[in-house]
Amino acid sequence: MPEDLFSAADATQEPTRPLAVRMRPTSLDDVVGQHRILADGSPLRRLASPSSRRSLTAPSSIILFGPPGVGKTTLAYIVARQSDRAFEELSAVTSGVKDIRAVLARAHERLVSSGRETVLFVDEVHRFSKTQQDALLPSVENRDITFIAATTENPSFSVISPLLSRSVVVKLDPLDRDDLAELVRRAITSPQGLDDRVTITPPAVDDIIRMAGGDARKTLTILEAAAGAITQHQTDGKESGGITKPTITPDVVANVMDRATIRYDKDGDDHYDVASAFIKSMRGSDVDASLHYLARMLRAGEDPRFIARRIIIASAEEVGMAAPQILQTTVAAAQAVALVGMPEARIILSEAVIAVATAPKSNASYNAINAALADVDAGLSGPVPLHLRNAPTKLMKQWGNHEGYQYAHDAPGAIAAQQYMPDELVGREYYHPNDRGYEREIGPRLQRIRDILDGGRGDARGNEDSASNHHAG
Repeated sequence: MPEDLFSAADATQEPTRPLAVRMRPTSLDDVVGQHRILADGSPLRRLASPSSRRSLTAPSSIILFGPPGVGKTTLAYIVARQSDRAFEELSAVTSGVKDIRAVLARAHERLVSSGRETVLFVDEVHRFSKTQQDALLPSVENRDITFIAATTENPSFSVISPLLSRSVVVKLDPLDRDDLAELVRRAITSPQGLDDRVTITPPAVDDIIRMAGGDARKTLTILEAAAGAITQHQTDGKESGGITKPTITPDVVANVMDRATIRYDKDGDDHYDVASAFIKSMRGSDVDASLHYLARMLRAGEDPRFIARRIIIASAEEVGMAAPQILQTTVAAAQAVALVGMPEARIILSEAVIAVATAPKSNASYNAINAALADVDAGLSGPVPLHLRNAPTKLMKQWGNHEGYQYAHDAPGAIAAQQYMPDELVGREYYHPNDRGYEREIGPRLQRIRDILDGGRGDARGNEDSASNHHAG
C-alpha cells in the first residue's frame, strides 16, 4: 500500500465509491461503538497519538480481535493517519514471505532515511503460516515497524507464541443495535453518504440491522442497495410544493436482501460458541433455543454430520439412563442424515434435537464413568478376584482361577451374592441414578442389587482365601 494512502483515501469520498468506504471515519472520535477500547489511555489511543512515535511506552504491536465488520481495518487506518506514520498493508490471503520481506525492507529504509515510522497492517493474520509469522518477528522486536494485525479467530490459537507475547491483544466488542442505528443515521444525512436524498422508516432500520448480523460494513452495503433500488425505480413526486423523498421501507429491504447474514465462522470462535450454546440449550431442556442454534448452524453451512454427532453425545451425556431410548433415536437420526443429506436432513436433525431437549435429564452415566476413570488413573485397580479370572487350562485352575465362582443365572433373581470389585475398591459406588425418567425405576432396583452383593462379599473373600491357600500348597 503506498505511503500516500490517506491523501488517496480522502479522494474515496467520491460518490462512485461504496457507501461503506465513503463513511469510513477518519479519527478515533468518529468511530461508532468500541467505547471501552478507545477510552483515554487505552493502547489504541496512545498509539494513535503523534507523541507515540519512537516512544518506548506506547505499544509497538497490537492484534485486533473481533467479528467481521466491527472496525478492525478502520482502526488501523486511523492509528496511522493520526500518528502521521506511513501505512503498509498485507493480506494474509494473498501475501507470501517474499511480500512480507519487501514491505519490511521498505519500512526499514524509510525509518533510516527519513526517520518516519511505518504501520504494517496484516489483515486475517490467522491465515499466515508459522513461517510467515516468524518472518515478522525481527522487525517487530527491533521496532522497525508498528505492527497491527486483524483476526476474527482467537489469537491464542492462531498466532504464534513469540508474536503473541510481543503484542497487545485488543478484543473488539460486537456493535449493538444502537451503534448500527447511529451508523445508518449518519449515512443517510452525511454529505459523504446519501446526503439526505432518501428517508428510511424505523422498521426498515431494524430490518437492515437484523439482516446485517452486527456487521457495520454489511449494514451500509444493504442500506446502499436499498437506496439504489428506490432512487432507480421510484420517481419523485410533489407534495405541498416540495419534493417527497424516496423512502426505504421494510419491503424495499426485503427485496434487496433475501436472507440475513449469520455471524458464524466454521473454523473460529463462532463455531464453538454456537455449538456450546446448542448443547447447553439441549441440556437445559429449552427446546426452542436448541432449535434456534440448530437453525443458525444449518444456515451457516455447518456439516450436518457434525451436528448429528453433537446430538448423539448430548443424548448420552445429558439424558443417559433417564431415557435410554433417546440414544437409539439420535443414532438413527445420524444414520438417516448421512443417507438423506440436506436440505431434508434438517427435519431429521430437528426431530433428534426435540427428543433430547424434551427428555428427562440425567448425567449419572457421565459422572459414573468419570469417577471410575479417576480411580483407575489414581492407580486404584488391584488384582482381579480369583473367582472371576479365566481358567481355560488345568494349570490355571490349579492356581485357583475361577474357583468358587457363582453363575449368576443360577441364583435367585439372577444376582449371585459374590464380590466383583478388586479388594482395593470394595464398597466403591460410581453410578448414582436420579429420580427422573427411567432412572426413577433403576434406583430402587439398584439398591436391592447392591444389598444382595454386599451380603456376598464375605463369602467371596473366604473363597479367595481358600483358593490362595490351595495355590500356595
